[in-house]
Amino acid sequence: MAVRCAILDDYQNVVLKVADWSKVKGDVDIKVFNEHLGGASEVIKALQGFQIVVAMRERTPFPKAVIDALPDLKLLITTGARNASIDTEAAKARGVTVCGTGSFGSPTSAITIGLMLELTRHIGYENARLHAGDKWQVTIGPDLEGLTLGVLGLGKLGTRTAQIAKAFGMKVIAWSQNLTAEKCAEAGVGYVSKDDLFRQSDFITIHVVLSARSRGLVGAREIALMKPSAFLINTSRGPIVDEAALIAALRDKKIGGAGLDVFDVEPLPLDHPFRKMTNVVITPHIGYVSEQNYRAYFAGVVEDIRGFLDGKPVRVLT
Repeated sequence: MAVRCAILDDYQNVVLKVADWSKVKGDVDIKVFNEHLGGASEVIKALQGFQIVVAMRERTPFPKAVIDALPDLKLLITTGARNASIDTEAAKARGVTVCGTGSFGSPTSAITIGLMLELTRHIGYENARLHAGDKWQVTIGPDLEGLTLGVLGLGKLGTRTAQIAKAFGMKVIAWSQNLTAEKCAEAGVGYVSKDDLFRQSDFITIHVVLSARSRGLVGAREIALMKPSAFLINTSRGPIVDEAALIAALRDKKIGGAGLDVFDVEPLPLDHPFRKMTNVVITPHIGYVSEQNYRAYFAGVVEDIRGFLDGKPVRVLT
């Protein structure tokens, strides 16, 4: 009898097309959920009877209450190598194996630069106007060359973003809680204090992992240090920024604007203030949503399932 497998949050309906599922064909009965299931109670109801669940990043959280309410669950897979929305201790206590996958490149860096370009050169806005039959040029914005990019977190994504910014002719400075001057020197960027990062930058881009220490790392105080013309870019996780403080600063035009790919609540509610603000560019958490990354994710998912069925699980996170 085939093992039941649920694949969650396949918004684009592409999961079964981007990987070779023949390796597990006949051994698993796959059900794909293209729509977000909703809150914990809806998730629990929908996933009864599934032994394997595949989560797309943090789109659907798996806290202890959800894990404990799924008695048939044996294998929980997350795309990517970590997932802060899965309670791995609860999974371990229940005997649920949690596995991750590999990924491809640094696609989030491209989205970061794209948000910066839209905020300055208004490419998407002007495209929409021309398609709508509107008049010729109406916007003017600064070139990135010569501006200062402040990188909050100089890990893999922060370093890649810094490299791209330098290719545009930007000056790059960086800070994070564990960053050193030596690390900055290796990356060819300036090392500054947190306050100077916010004071000096024309753009602040966030590339730290969400944790208890980074939650609310960018609050009203930090935003108040920014230039009135500066932009805040967040492609990491919503709660790293105090959302209420950012909304207030944008509403009162205290900063130039923001480019946001991540939010406190996802999907972003239809009545959220960000949807109505003209000084904000918003995208639906697409930083990691690239064809190459999806292929890497779901090739890994197939390997995880095959390994588990064969009694040799791979990339185990619990």
